[in-house]
Amino acid sequence: MRRTKIVATLGPGSSSPDVIEEMVSAGVDVFRLNFSHGSQAEQRHRYQQIRACSEKAGRIVGVLADLQGPKIRTGRFVEHRVQLIRGERFILDADLGEDEGTSERVGITYKDLPKDVRPGNQLLLDDGRVELDVIEVNGNEIHCTVAYTCELSDSKGINLKGGGLSAPALTAKDKEDIKVAAELGVDYVALSFARSAEDVELCRQYVRQAGSAAGIVTKVERADAIKNIDEIIEASDVIMVARGDLGVELGDAELPAIQKSLIKNARDNNKVVITATQMMESMIDNPIPTRAEVFDVANAVLDGTDAVMLSGETAVGRYPVKVVQAMSRICEHAEQQSAARLSDHRVHLMFGRVDEAIAMATMYTANHLDVAAIASLTESGATVLWMSRISSGIPIYALTRHHRTQRKVALYRGVYPVNVENDRIGPIHVSQCVIDVLLGRRIVSKGQRIILTRGDLIGEKGAGTNAMKIVDIPE
Repeated sequence: MRRTKIVATLGPGSSSPDVIEEMVSAGVDVFRLNFSHGSQAEQRHRYQQIRACSEKAGRIVGVLADLQGPKIRTGRFVEHRVQLIRGERFILDADLGEDEGTSERVGITYKDLPKDVRPGNQLLLDDGRVELDVIEVNGNEIHCTVAYTCELSDSKGINLKGGGLSAPALTAKDKEDIKVAAELGVDYVALSFARSAEDVELCRQYVRQAGSAAGIVTKVERADAIKNIDEIIEASDVIMVARGDLGVELGDAELPAIQKSLIKNARDNNKVVITATQMMESMIDNPIPTRAEVFDVANAVLDGTDAVMLSGETAVGRYPVKVVQAMSRICEHAEQQSAARLSDHRVHLMFGRVDEAIAMATMYTANHLDVAAIASLTESGATVLWMSRISSGIPIYALTRHHRTQRKVALYRGVYPVNVENDRIGPIHVSQCVIDVLLGRRIVSKGQRIILTRGDLIGEKGAGTNAMKIVDIPE
């Protein structure tokens, strides 16, 4: 069974019920709704399709609402594109109309950009394809020199090399989109361009005020975020290694080490981590991935990421189902390596909670005993999250009645949600009840051994897991 989870973005190329159902069957664990594109009505429709298709396919999948954030872009050109010549001057003009760009100047969406830059800075446009060296800031005009001859077209992103942009992480649009996401009942909300733990907490505040208990995914895509990464990880439920803008601001050579560090840091702090951006980019137009993409996905798996994400590959690509199948295949093979099954997680640290200690003891036992599966009766999913931080080849089944918990744990590496009702898990014969559930779903077979974790007060939220039991299933 594949332990690494797959997050796939829906878009024009993958919004029909037939395609969504095929993607669910192919192995998507969480669908991403990208609020940077499409109307709120389209996002509502996609959400409804996800829920209907997952129910039809008999798989529990989560939904992540990805907020647009303060995407800083150029305006548009009169002729939609211009040729920039090396050494010539080009102006970013905050006062210029949105559609009035010429070969000499273009407008910008973020009007405070001139306050954030100074001579000597380097501005990177269109994911780094265009380099502008700032030579002067004159009022609302940023005068630059073109670093090399290139083409620039409408509405391209702007990054400041090294970071330092002061745009707030949450925009007015984001706040309205949070209300829609909460109304729909999404399982995760992703915050774009966060710089600090305060940004994360502010997002959580708006999400809770909207009536949602969704987990907060912080997208690490600014150089400023790396400077505050420990506090950001602590404040987040999930972090996403968003390699696009991050690579532009820091430089592509920095990315591999940063990715590995972020994955390790998140797991060491019992947080979930998603690796994203251009993982299978060539499959937007091609039915098979490049060898470099195969290595990229496999390395993220070996580093311990919980999930790998598809963006344009499934949103606008020609082969949304094939790319999910290919990614799933790569993950499964990478997980067979011993490096993906060994762990020294928290071996030298004290545990702060009883349920965390039970989780760690369970995984240590499972990795050193012939065990077919781990079954955890859980209300919130906290115990299985701790378990999933330990590298292992043993599947972890989260048995819970709460649909919200089921969908949330669908993102955790090596964890598989199982819907159970409390009246099926009696407090006296709990072991037999769990065995019946697992046998009934063909998760285990007679004669096998499982580890069961539970709390004394089954079905009561906040009671906590305080017991581990090794159970042999009778022949």
